[in-house]
Amino acid sequence: MKNYKYCFFSVVFTLLVININAQIKVGPLFSDDMVLQRNSEVPIWGEADANQEISIQSSWNQKKTTTKADSDGNWSVKIETPEAGGPYNIDIISSNSNVKLSNVLIGEVWITSGQSNMQMTLNGYTHEPVLGSLDMIANANNTNIRLFTFKRVTSNKPIRDVKGKWLVSNSENTAVFSAIGYSFANYLNKVLDIPIGIINTSWGGTPAEAWTDNKTLVENFKKSEIKNFREGKPKNHDPSALFNGMINPLIPFKIRGALWYQGESNVSRANNYTKLMNVMIDGWRREWNQGSFPFYFVQIAPFKYSGSNKSESAYLREAQLKTMLQTKNSGMAVTLDIGKEFSIHPDKKIIIGKRLAYWALANDYKVKGVPFSGPVYKSIEINEDKAIVDFDYAESGFIFLNSKINGFEIAGEDKVFHPASVKVMYGNKNSTLTISSDKVKEPVAVRYGWKNYLKGNLYNTKGLPASSFRSDNW
Repeated sequence: MKNYKYCFFSVVFTLLVININAQIKVGPLFSDDMVLQRNSEVPIWGEADANQEISIQSSWNQKKTTTKADSDGNWSVKIETPEAGGPYNIDIISSNSNVKLSNVLIGEVWITSGQSNMQMTLNGYTHEPVLGSLDMIANANNTNIRLFTFKRVTSNKPIRDVKGKWLVSNSENTAVFSAIGYSFANYLNKVLDIPIGIINTSWGGTPAEAWTDNKTLVENFKKSEIKNFREGKPKNHDPSALFNGMINPLIPFKIRGALWYQGESNVSRANNYTKLMNVMIDGWRREWNQGSFPFYFVQIAPFKYSGSNKSESAYLREAQLKTMLQTKNSGMAVTLDIGKEFSIHPDKKIIIGKRLAYWALANDYKVKGVPFSGPVYKSIEINEDKAIVDFDYAESGFIFLNSKINGFEIAGEDKVFHPASVKVMYGNKNSTLTISSDKVKEPVAVRYGWKNYLKGNLYNTKGLPASSFRSDNW
């Protein structure tokens, strides 16, 4: 009798184990309420029993796609997505289990990443608000915007685990989501009238090296260049630690592009930031293997770093400008006009999200007539005691707040900069400014916004601000 009972419970236990092992598993990226990239072959992956056959069927075309798990139980398949729409269902089926994903939308998927300014939610931080957030939160009930926030994870090697959950936009969910990410999504949704999915993977106070994959760092930098800066720092400062834990798990989830707001933690290493950003972007694109997808980023805002008003952060802003000029399919939202003297977190996050959206609307969605960049320094010409500075993205001239344009300086051969007066040129060359100073009779170089903190007030006639720049390389 005892042997019979033992055999009975042994069989039941074995059947339970088999049943548990047989369950199809998909990660949180593939769940109810998700958004998939439209008009694409979208990868979906998960786990099952070794060598088990898996079929996937979507309600938008009723097409069944079949694949087989490998010897480790991992499976992956690509399904075709239609034009934007939904909600739809997706059935993932094996011989003995079934996963149904419901309320799935087809639209545009963007990821947002970086440090605390991208992480900052519409609720803001302690004593640091987001201007206009109350109206945005109150009007956030929109089933065509979906939000996914990564839980923060570090790893010393690339991992596949994803921690997070898709949420439908409403007042409660939106309040705790990235303010810039939501502003961007909300603006795109209004203009394009299609579903938008935003995946936010960011961590405050982290350097760009942590978000760069190890292969890219090893191939482009000496060991000393990527190790010295992190003595005594937490794990989230380790080179590649956040790429491994918070970017790699996303790959190869189909996206339209990426948004980035970071640089404050790299101000002391501005000399290599252009190279770092260029290769980091290349590394992301290589690993995703979906071409040179759009990569739009925010230029760090004015702030009194270390309580001083020197120029260390101006070099970082310059490095970011060079990245935009050197990296294909990239763009930069300038914030020179909206910095806070004693807060590293500008409160005009909603405006920043819109400025990023202008880049996407103009370049990726081909919405004609949408301007996307403020004035960008092009060239300098010396005419006796004056410097004539020419800009791109200022064909119709300039506007400026207050009584005069501030932030310009001019220097001669002695390399001593003096505050300069600025005159707007009228006529055939609306994109130029005349810079001069009574203290500089033979000018050589011009700088604009070359301080840690200032209130930049130079715009093109579309209302987009100019980036800081220098014509010298001293």
